[in-house]
Amino acid sequence: MSKSSKRKQALAPSVPSMEEPVDSGAAQPDTGAGAVKPVIKVKTPEERKQAHIEGIIKTAVASIIGIIAGILAYTQFGVGDEIKWYAVLIIVAALAYYAQKLIFPLIKIDTKEFGFKDWFFVEFLVIDFCLVTWTLLLN
Repeated sequence: MSKSSKRKQALAPSVPSMEEPVDSGAAQPDTGAGAVKPVIKVKTPEERKQAHIEGIIKTAVASIIGIIAGILAYTQFGVGDEIKWYAVLIIVAALAYYAQKLIFPLIKIDTKEFGFKDWFFVEFLVIDFCLVTWTLLLN
């Protein structure tokens, strides 16, 4: 067996058979490198559908906040040659963060489950849509 085949075989997820019970509370036996195999929770189709819908809602809310911020930036600052535009973006990001912390629970999205990656994603969308909207309105 080649080296890459052994690596692929080692990286392939193991699927428990119906005959073997899966004990999620106990540590798995050592498999060589002293690592414990993580237990992966398989989502049901309903859970996947709900997660997909929540992802679309998060994206839509962040996009709408970004568009509103871009319109407000254009009406308040115009070209923005007399201000520090990056300071405006930092203020927009901070205000959007707190706005989303208030909006998401109202639409039944749990912000306690958000990690760094989730917050970074929605804030990136806000900043991106703000800049794109502001730029389009300037032209």
